[in-house]
Amino acid sequence: MRIAQVSPLYESVPPQAYGGTERVVSFLTEELVRQGHDVTLFASGDSQTAARLVPMAPHALRLGGSEDSLAHHVLMADRVARIGRQFDIVHFHIDYVHFPLSRRDRYTHVTTLHGRLDIPDLQPLYDEFREMPVVSISDAQRAPLPQANWQSTVYHGLPIDLFHFEPEPRGYLAFLGRISPEKRVDRAVEIARRTGMTLRVAAKVDDADRRYFETEIAPLFDLPFVNYIGEISEAEKQQFLGGATALLFPIDWREPFGLVMIEAMACGTPVVAWRGGSVDEVISDGVSGFVVEELDEAVDATYRSAMLDRRQCRDEFERRFTADRMARNYVSVYERLAFARTDRAALPLAQGGR
Repeated sequence: MRIAQVSPLYESVPPQAYGGTERVVSFLTEELVRQGHDVTLFASGDSQTAARLVPMAPHALRLGGSEDSLAHHVLMADRVARIGRQFDIVHFHIDYVHFPLSRRDRYTHVTTLHGRLDIPDLQPLYDEFREMPVVSISDAQRAPLPQANWQSTVYHGLPIDLFHFEPEPRGYLAFLGRISPEKRVDRAVEIARRTGMTLRVAAKVDDADRRYFETEIAPLFDLPFVNYIGEISEAEKQQFLGGATALLFPIDWREPFGLVMIEAMACGTPVVAWRGGSVDEVISDGVSGFVVEELDEAVDATYRSAMLDRRQCRDEFERRFTADRMARNYVSVYERLAFARTDRAALPLAQGGR
């Protein structure tokens, strides 16, 4: 198939450090190329890909030089719309920015929604654009927008050899991601305190969360059993996650997916996660980790995670969350939409014949 992937421009594809959506776009794009598809990637100019790259900004917008990121995305959506018929399918990862253009221009497209959807402002938008075909990254993500034109749920996937199995952990707990109120790193610190284990925190701090970090979280990182190492690269994740007895995922919001959970599973590291959003769909309780609802339960689950079979945890990743599986599931969506489009295009001629 001739496939266009349209990525956000905030980070390169793949991102140099933190950047969940752009990382998934990279995994999907490279796997589609490997499977023999003709893929064009619309992304920042510093992206690295085996696909045909169409640069839509000189470099990732997070690196600076842009005061209005929306302007770049509107321009990209317009350019894609003007040449959209060159592709069998255009796969957007930029939320709803392109919806008005996609309604006007006749090309086949689908949009994966990567973020939270429980925002009241989205209701009138999806009431208006009910025909836009969209894909969820978990069934739970769909709940706030039942009126959306859902095509499928496709779980994220990682290249099978991106991480390798680590049979022997090195006796610490891990927190990986972002410092923000809904990620609840403070819960991770409390779990470490109660279990007597060291907690290693690898996380970025966005400007929007800087004050929260400085006033609420930074003092916790002065505790002797907490080791804050900041933001880490993709190459550093193997050692960080693979050496952990457990990954702590103590969220306090409806997580749409949680890529770090399957990254840990790929290393054989079980996950102790608060119930919410996608967690029940991603974690097989008692196999790849434990799903908890309160702090005492989380402490007990952290102790028990050391007794789980790490090989079974890795096997669960290989069975459910590889890039190969993700790409094939998306191709099924692409083919269904492309064939439906072909059928609709032929319909007026058939009616005229009658």
